[in-house]
This record gives sequence, C-alpha cells and structure tokens, in this order.
Amino acid sequence: MSTEAEIYKALGDPTRLEIVKRLSSKRSCAIGELCKDLGISRQGARKQLQILVNANIASLKCVGRETKVALDITSLQQAQRFIAQLEKEWESRLLALKNYVESDK
Repeated sequence: MSTEAEIYKALGDPTRLEIVKRLSSKRSCAIGELCKDLGISRQGARKQLQILVNANIASLKCVGRETKVALDITSLQQAQRFIAQLEKEWESRLLALKNYVESDK
C-alpha cells in the first residue's frame, strides 16, 4: 500500500489528476483513448501513468495489442481517510478554541 505522501504527490500534477478524473467515470480504458486531448504524447502519457501505477492509484493490463488502464480506488480511499482524520482533529481544535474564547474568565 502506498503512503499518503506518494498518493498526494502522484495526484499533485494536473495531467495525472485529469487522468484520474477520466478514469473515475470509466471501468477501464485504453491508453490512447484515456490520454486523448491531454496535449501530451503517448510516451508522455505512459510516463504519467507509471507514476499513478507506482502510487497504486491505477493499474495497467495488456489486452491483445492494447494496454488498458483501470483506477484502483484503494489508495484513493486511504488518502480520503487520512484527510478525514485531519478534518476531525482540526474540528476538535477549533471547537476547543471557540469554547476557550467564549468562556467566562
């Protein structure tokens, strides 16, 4: 499983984020179809996809002469849980600050 840092680093690039957005609406997709109109070469797309694969966000599968790309939501769920935990911690801190400020001294 990838660390949150690897996941966020992979999602931090606008091109890779767009690829993930496109994959989120499809079951799987050929690389050429997925990267159409991204403004990058097929080789550039492969490089970006490899970063997503290394972060366990996407997987590649050869089907005949095509390589299909699929989204692996496990890492995205891990990142979401991390953000949710941070959100809970900050909510708690803000509530404590609010209570302190509003309390009678």
